Amino acid sequence: MAAAAVLQSHNRVEPGSNQLAPASYPDTGAISSVDANAVATEWVQSFNQALSGQDPAAVKQLFLQGSCWRDQLGLSWDYHSLYGPDKIVSFLKSAPKGSRVHSIKIDNSNATRKPTAAAVDFKGKVNGVASFLTVETDVGRGRGVVRLLQDTLDGDKWKAFTLFTAMHELKGHEETIGGNRPHGVDHGGQPGRKNWQERRVATENYEGDLEPTVLILGAGQGGLTAAARLHQLKVPTLIIDRNPRVGDNWRNRYHQLVLHDPVWYDHLPYVPFPSHWPIFTPKDKLAEWFESYARLLELNVWNSATLTDAKWDDEKRQWTVTIARKKSNGEGETRTLHPRHVIQATGHSGEMKMPSIKGMDGFKGDRLCHSSQFRGAESIPEKQTKRAIIVGCCNSGHDIAQDFYEHGYDVTIVQRSSTYVMSSKHGLEVLLGGLYEEGGPETEDADLMFMSIPNAMLKRMHQDATVEISKRDEALLQGLEKAGFKLDDGPDDAGFFMKYFQRGGGYYIDVGCSQLIIDGKIRIKQGQEIEEVKPNGLLFTDGEMLEADEIIFATGYDNMRGTARKIFGDEVAERVKDVWGFDHEGELRTMWRRTGHPGFWFFGGNLALCRYYSRLVALQIKAMEEGIMKYEDP
Repeated sequence: MAAAAVLQSHNRVEPGSNQLAPASYPDTGAISSVDANAVATEWVQSFNQALSGQDPAAVKQLFLQGSCWRDQLGLSWDYHSLYGPDKIVSFLKSAPKGSRVHSIKIDNSNATRKPTAAAVDFKGKVNGVASFLTVETDVGRGRGVVRLLQDTLDGDKWKAFTLFTAMHELKGHEETIGGNRPHGVDHGGQPGRKNWQERRVATENYEGDLEPTVLILGAGQGGLTAAARLHQLKVPTLIIDRNPRVGDNWRNRYHQLVLHDPVWYDHLPYVPFPSHWPIFTPKDKLAEWFESYARLLELNVWNSATLTDAKWDDEKRQWTVTIARKKSNGEGETRTLHPRHVIQATGHSGEMKMPSIKGMDGFKGDRLCHSSQFRGAESIPEKQTKRAIIVGCCNSGHDIAQDFYEHGYDVTIVQRSSTYVMSSKHGLEVLLGGLYEEGGPETEDADLMFMSIPNAMLKRMHQDATVEISKRDEALLQGLEKAGFKLDDGPDDAGFFMKYFQRGGGYYIDVGCSQLIIDGKIRIKQGQEIEEVKPNGLLFTDGEMLEADEIIFATGYDNMRGTARKIFGDEVAERVKDVWGFDHEGELRTMWRRTGHPGFWFFGGNLALCRYYSRLVALQIKAMEEGIMKYEDP
């Protein structure tokens, strides 16, 4: 009997999730010249005729084999990636009312959006026509993108390789922005009327009979963006956070932390970063921005607040929650509220993953902790030597190792498996260039272009992108390997983004630590597990002993479902589904969508994902509150 294949660590997935196979490109002929507007217009007309005529066979003829229709809240109240004409038609036939997407139109509103000749692959060898779209559904309006290629097996007819549709607003319940902005004052004689400040205090504290419809746990980027979107849809929302100030979840992290993503990728909804903002944001500067953001957008935040009890009533479809808080005047208060929705926005992942190793309680050095508890290295007195070991080899592990080195420590990183490494300069140029850069498209357009690529096709594109990044980083990567650092190219050689989506870690965006490793200024202990924590260091399974004054475990975090269990108990945790990793269609599991427990949502991710998906979560909640959808609706 043949031995079972061993899954390499760089291909590891979240338990229960799917190993996403990269898509393939069709064999298309060369294109010398094309009237992009005419091609897109003809396809859109045919598509609308097929939809209005409820003609599945006609719809099928408009999509290539190997194509995909990716949809977010347009076709259903969920997210779908439908691969191939047969699955697209099957989905439309199974819908109780047929296609909820009623029609699409070409979007010619700016140069980025209008139909244009464009490649669908990274190398620019598979060429066709791309166009932004506006989308009309039964209950809303949205936007989309279509990419068309010629079908060489069917007379070079233009057919969709990818179609993306996403709801952006509900009819009759549009956001209070632009021409729909609030008036701000009611003129006239109204005895006893309150001014803005008085109304704001009453709303923020939920005085009298006021109750939030939505309770959000966590005032990081997830909680703030979700609350901002809900506020613009007139859904009463309260954020609670155990920290004394908004932004403390960033302030309290390690001393030298700076975002690894560039400013163009990190804008928040409604209030983008100003034009003078640095490309990479220091953590304390981001914390100040978060605090200002909450005030400017009039978000209701209770700091120094803890959820002490939460119970769900299936019949009433509402929560009863008890919150203990310290008010701004220092007084303590306990409140009982009855929100219909709770959003867990306590971080990208769950509780810190701290290993249990023999001898940990007997360590006699200065510090042994998880990276989330690390506040920064301390300066060493002259003529003293201190040794630090960092267990873990992703962004945090490298940043912490660099911090220790800069404070004069003798530093070793323990790398147990392999890591995907790309330089910040070359990696971000290749992966985000043309979308998120100075002078690039509007942020909403960039988001639409990125999200319009189904994940299986994104994985195929990023296989080529990873090769290009490796070429540019050749000297860096060769130096790391020579230093004993083990590298990988991510899941199926698809690099950074796929590692992030598939397992939430296993990568380092280099901002200087790699050169310290190459130069031997930071040492690597590779491929060995820890046998025991000794009073003065770590003993490894190969028998080597490394002495240490400080040991930091940068070993990641558990699934968000574990945090739900800790906060809400087993009953809630058993009803919700696991988070992150791909489902059978290649969409991310459970995050930003219905979790399996009515009235309970998971919300996390980097600033860009929070910016984008906050709208979709808010639309789902608003639709439920207005009776437009039910939780059980497909």
